Amino acid sequence: METRFLVDPGGLRDLTDALTDRYDPVVAEDALRRLGEFLTVRLPGRRDDRGRTVPELVGERRYRDAVHQLWPQLIAEVYDEPAPPEGFGNGDRPAGPFAPVSRRRVLPRYFHDRSELVAILRGLVDTLFGGAAADAGKPTWCEKTPFNLLNMDFLWELLPEATIVHITRHPVSVLASHLDQPWAPPTVDGVLAYLKPVYHRWLAWKQAADLAGRRYVEVKAEDLAADWPGQRRALFERLGVDDVVTASTFQSHRLTHRADQFDDETRRSIEEALGPVIPAMGYESGAAS
Repeated sequence: METRFLVDPGGLRDLTDALTDRYDPVVAEDALRRLGEFLTVRLPGRRDDRGRTVPELVGERRYRDAVHQLWPQLIAEVYDEPAPPEGFGNGDRPAGPFAPVSRRRVLPRYFHDRSELVAILRGLVDTLFGGAAADAGKPTWCEKTPFNLLNMDFLWELLPEATIVHITRHPVSVLASHLDQPWAPPTVDGVLAYLKPVYHRWLAWKQAADLAGRRYVEVKAEDLAADWPGQRRALFERLGVDDVVTASTFQSHRLTHRADQFDDETRRSIEEALGPVIPAMGYESGAAS
């Protein structure tokens, strides 16, 4: 499931920076408020394509307890600030009988030692995901938020033992898939504007990063679909987990059903617009499926 709270805006990545390198009381309070909304409103209210929420996925009692126990570790002080009158007020008088006379303010802790904060947040993740895995009798867990890929340094800081699996797909097929998503732009030019910066940022980071010796696995979806049992065994071996027959599989027809979505002229214009992205991702032009 895409739990998203590790790297999305308002999640753990933003909070880590706000309570360390970017700390001031205003930035820190804003980051903590956004995380609070993320964990107490957005995640409990958002269901995945199987109808589950994150609390339901990891256990609602475990989720509530873990979130409740997080706040005291992050907060230095809580106090009430007089609230200015709104509406037809007079000086310090509230505008009406229901107008608030104060508002709750939270002063987050400043973590001079960033590793102390990261350890607290790692404890939250271990409790939620590790606890759910243990309940299911599993030795490990996997989380699949797509833009984890652009935040690998933070993820390895948060979870040094994690292996990041990057499953690639031909960029033209990725574009075709995005055209069918309600959250993506509805036109080819719009999706190109959406995807090109993502590809360029990833490729620039990969070129600058030293991935040798890092827990990083890259594999093509097309290869997985061509021989799922064999590729699965090889993938699981690289991940250090036992091979098992999985309920979900990579299937070629699921990757090729958009092969005729573009006419030849449109496909050529897409490949020209993507330029060096296609070979840099390990694919050939004219070979999208």
